[in-house]
Amino acid sequence: MLDLSVLAQVATTAPARRPGPIQFTDLRPATSALARQWRDTVTFVGDVVLNGPPAGAQPLVIGNAARMLAAAALAVFPNTAFTEPTAADRHDATTATLRRAVAFLEEHADRDISAADIAGAAGVSLRAVQLAFRRHLGTTPMAYLRRLRLVRAHHDLLRADPRQETVSAIASRWGFASHSRFTARYHASYGVPPRETLNT
Repeated sequence: MLDLSVLAQVATTAPARRPGPIQFTDLRPATSALARQWRDTVTFVGDVVLNGPPAGAQPLVIGNAARMLAAAALAVFPNTAFTEPTAADRHDATTATLRRAVAFLEEHADRDISAADIAGAAGVSLRAVQLAFRRHLGTTPMAYLRRLRLVRAHHDLLRADPRQETVSAIASRWGFASHSRFTARYHASYGVPPRETLNT
């Protein structure tokens, strides 16, 4: 069961959202590869978030997991959610829009926020804020937020007392549900495993 508000929120983060309620036109995955993607996503959320360690119950982790399931459902099952971007969206994808969005992310990175929240803070449509990030930074708003949270987790690891904090707790605090994925992403960015940073 997916919360319809989360589904609608995630649909608005897609390149172009058609107005109106979302309807799935078929409950069978469009391809066998998409069926595997759905099974893998459901398994990951179940194993890591629902049946994982108590740290997985962090609000950022739960919010991210719900949006991950909703995004997978929209990608896997045929639906009525999408259309083309407008001229206004392209016009609003400016550096000023980007600055407002980045300022919002810097201030609220510790909260469970969506791409729709970022667009609202920037005062433009979701598509416009996505285009601004793509045009000026070559990324998406949510990918930028994940990188920002990784930086915040790094700072927490540097300041933490290893006798009182764990890598998993810090990762979970910043919305990373999977310890192994966090470790891989951290190592790729900082050249050392997070455990090493915590213990220095």
